[in-house]
Amino acid sequence: MKAGTLQDLYLEQLKDLYDAENQLIKALPKMAKAASSAELRNAFEEHLEQTREHAQRIETIFEEMGEKAKGQKM
Repeated sequence: MKAGTLQDLYLEQLKDLYDAENQLIKALPKMAKAASSAELRNAFEEHLEQTREHAQRIETIFEEMGEKAKGQKM
């Protein structure tokens, strides 16, 4: 997608960020399960909750812009 305006560029970057957050939401539980210590597992689980909050914030931005929340696939 070629960005024509600053809003197009912003939306493109937002989609990319949303996709990255969702990839992390899928990967972090696997990382927590494979963690070798309880401290590391807890850190992954905490990061997962923070990442879910980030994704929710991005969804809110999409909503406020009148756009559908979707990731930018590379």
